[in-house]
Amino acid sequence: MAQGQTRESVKMALDTLRANKLRSGLTILGIVIGVTTVITISSVINGLNNRVSDWVSSLGSNVFWVFHMPVIGVRPTTEQLTRKKLNLDDVMALRTLPHVVAADGGYQHVKAQFRVGDVSVRYNGKKVGGTMLQGSTAAVSQVTDLVFQEGRVFTDEEDKRGAHVCVLGHDTWEELFGQESAIGKEVAVESGLYTVIGVLAKQKQPFGGGKNQADSVVDFPLGTFHNLHPEEKDMWVSVKYDDPKNKSLVEEEIREMLRIRRKVKVEAPDNFEIFGPDSLSKLWGQLTGGLVAFMIAVSSVGLMVGGVGVMNIMLVSVTERTREIGIRKAIGATKQTIMTQFTTEAITLCAVGGLVGVAVGAILTWMVYFLPIGLPATLSTMWVIIGFGVSCAIGLLFGIYPAWKAANLDPIEALRYE
Repeated sequence: MAQGQTRESVKMALDTLRANKLRSGLTILGIVIGVTTVITISSVINGLNNRVSDWVSSLGSNVFWVFHMPVIGVRPTTEQLTRKKLNLDDVMALRTLPHVVAADGGYQHVKAQFRVGDVSVRYNGKKVGGTMLQGSTAAVSQVTDLVFQEGRVFTDEEDKRGAHVCVLGHDTWEELFGQESAIGKEVAVESGLYTVIGVLAKQKQPFGGGKNQADSVVDFPLGTFHNLHPEEKDMWVSVKYDDPKNKSLVEEEIREMLRIRRKVKVEAPDNFEIFGPDSLSKLWGQLTGGLVAFMIAVSSVGLMVGGVGVMNIMLVSVTERTREIGIRKAIGATKQTIMTQFTTEAITLCAVGGLVGVAVGAILTWMVYFLPIGLPATLSTMWVIIGFGVSCAIGLLFGIYPAWKAANLDPIEALRYE
């Protein structure tokens, strides 16, 4: 009996939609906008989360980075900026720790603060600008799991004698050599010529579209880089350890050794910072938290507007069908039956709006995914369910009062209504 009444109520709601297409469309427009916003923004966030997760995983789950000041999520203080820099001796000391597999120390050449140096690399009349120069020890390939398209990394011996050799990032190689092999060729960097011994494969990046700065680099042995730019003193130290389960132990061992080497007093805080891939994940989580809050705020406005519209059309529907309600009551329909009918109609209206919103959101997600900028977007099943569920809940919330008003009409007065 109840199922029959529900089917009848849904049919009446759909009949109302078909009979008043424009009015019904405008009524559920707020619902459509709200659900579309939820689906589209959540899809972009979901896609970005997957891309960032893959990128962080590519950095390695068993790697720590050490720097003399914090650089993730905070603004360094004057004290932090003036701290003693890390050096190669610190790297050598960290290599002696029991669970450390490899440790690397590196520099980057930046001409202006927080801007990659616009260094040019030249070969055979071709020139590539905006290249980042890096210096590392031979252990860099072990710490960061470098993948080579061709060639090799430099050796400790080449590092010690400051050999004029280099490794090109994928984009730097492609722009200078096209598809030609670069091994053994000499490229001009600033005032010197350097023999290419390796080319890196294309690296992953957290966001789609555009160039990945990690592919526009020239890597030198640390000794060679020091001769090229002796003014660079900010060393990044990367430490790779044997097993993720030893994470806390290795972090404590790194902290203890550096505190001893840097003569930090027992009661004093660390004068260096240790980061891990989880630091990047936490920072990204904070950023996406703001996007989720924005999404909820925008979609809530649309859903509330849609809810008010549904209540309005249901009140109009109750007025238009007053005589019908009177007839139904006269032949035995109870208050519960009438209330169920109109509540189901309101929920059906909002459910239709929710389905349209999901469909439009899916189309927009598809369009965003195939945009030239390549912004990642992945439809989230969870948010589809949430969006549709909330739209139905809006129908229930805003349909109760019109349904109550219809259920409490006096049957005699309703029959007299013209």
